[in-house]
Amino acid sequence: MPLSNPSPRKLMHTREIECKGYEREDGLWDIEARLRDTKSVKHTRHHGGREREPGEPVHDMWIRLTIDLDLKIRDVEAKTDEGPYPVCGDITPNFKALAGLTIGRGWRNSIAERVGGVKGCTHLVELLGPLGTTAFQATNRARQARSAGKPQTKKPFQINSCHTYKEDAPAVLERWPEFYTGPR
Repeated sequence: MPLSNPSPRKLMHTREIECKGYEREDGLWDIEARLRDTKSVKHTRHHGGREREPGEPVHDMWIRLTIDLDLKIRDVEAKTDEGPYPVCGDITPNFKALAGLTIGRGWRNSIAERVGGVKGCTHLVELLGPLGTTAFQATNRARQARSAGKPQTKKPFQINSCHTYKEDAPAVLERWPEFYTGPR
């Protein structure tokens, strides 16, 4: 276990988020995520219904972004298989409003404008953050291959995104020496 040994405890809730990126035969990419919440005790939905056994989902939700190599969203599909209220899945068509956006700078603000608050579902919106980073990871080699041999004129988005990629860090000197600002 990578963390220190915990105090004695009892598992009550598990949230699983799984993200996958697929290269399609038509040149587009499908970036998918699933959020699944389960309890380790029996529970009942807020709006009635049968009692659920431990391990049965409270939330089971999916979202797929179809993107191109410029990370522009071409299509969106969202689905709620389980939610605490029967109407939870009624909002999924609203996620089509993300089509046309580009994953990158301002991504979270754009999400909030289009599907934030009452325009969306908290849990599906939560998946869009990891979907964005999954899109970058899944398409990275293809985007690099596409721009191979072309001079890089724009500062890479990774610079100053974390302490490893601060503009005067060794990793920036190694990967993007033309944008390195530290001592040489």
